[in-house]
Amino acid sequence: MITEVKKILDNANKGNYAVGAFNTVNLEFTMAILEAAKEKNSPVIIQVTEKTMDYAGGRAIFGLIKTLVECYYPQIPVGIHLDHGKDFEVVQRALEIGFTSIMYDGSRKKYADNLMTTKKIAQFCHERGVNVQGELGNVPYLREIGSEEVNWDKYMTDPDQAEEFVRETGVDALAVAVGNAHDFAKERPEPDYERLGKINERLNMPLIMHGASDWEEEKVTEAVRRGINCFNVDTASRVAFVTSLGKTIDGNKSVSFDVRDHLGQAKSAITEMVKKKMDMFGSSGKIEKSE
Repeated sequence: MITEVKKILDNANKGNYAVGAFNTVNLEFTMAILEAAKEKNSPVIIQVTEKTMDYAGGRAIFGLIKTLVECYYPQIPVGIHLDHGKDFEVVQRALEIGFTSIMYDGSRKKYADNLMTTKKIAQFCHERGVNVQGELGNVPYLREIGSEEVNWDKYMTDPDQAEEFVRETGVDALAVAVGNAHDFAKERPEPDYERLGKINERLNMPLIMHGASDWEEEKVTEAVRRGINCFNVDTASRVAFVTSLGKTIDGNKSVSFDVRDHLGQAKSAITEMVKKKMDMFGSSGKIEKSE
C-alpha cells in the first residue's frame, strides 16, 4: 500500500531501527525492491531523482511505482520519495506529479541560504500535505573531492546548527553528514559516531544517512544505535545490476538474445542485495509492528 513516508520514518524512529530508501530508475529496479520487501516483510521507501524523472518521465516512473504497489504488493507499506531535489522548480514539479514526500538538498549553499530556502520549501510543501527532508552538512561526491585527503570537519553536520535548522525550517527528517560520502568517494576512516549521537539527542527525530551504500553491518548497526532511521541506497543497486549484466552478456556465441533473461537476472541480483540491506537495517519483519 502507498504509505506516507513520514509514517514509515516515525515508526522506525519509535522502534529503533532503520528502513531503506532505495533509488529506482526503471521497471526492473522497482520490481526488485518490492520483491525484497515482500520476502523480508519490510516497509520500504522507493525514491526517484531529478535525473531519473528526466530519463524515464516523471509521471511515468511515479505511475510505475504506484501501479506495481497497488496491483501486486498491496500488503507492503511503500513510500514514494523525491531524492535530492536541488531547487524549488524541481520540488514543484514533483508535487504536480503526485509525490507526497520530497528532499530538498541545499547542503552546498551557505548555512543561512540553506536554512532560508529549506524553510520556504517546507512551508510550501506542508501547506499541501507533503513531507520534507532537509540536509545539513555536506555528503560529498567523488567529483567534488577527488582522491585527495579531506578535511572532514568542514563537511560534517554541526549539532548546534542542526537544532536551530530543524526548529526554524520545520522539516520532518534531516539528512546528516558524519564522514559519509556519495558514490565511490573516499569516506572518513570512521564515521563520527559521537557527533551523530549528539545530533540525535538534540533533535529526537528521524535522521537520514546518505552515501552509505557500501557500509558493512558493524557500521550500520552503530549508526542505527546512534539515531539513524533511514539509509539511502543507490550505488549498491547499480553495481549489482551492472555486474550481473556483465556476467550474462559475455559476447560469445552462446549469449542469449532474450533481453528478459539478462534483465531478469540483474533484477534478482538487486533483490538479493536489498534483502541483505533490510536485514542489516533492522526493518525485516517490521510490517505488522508498523501498522
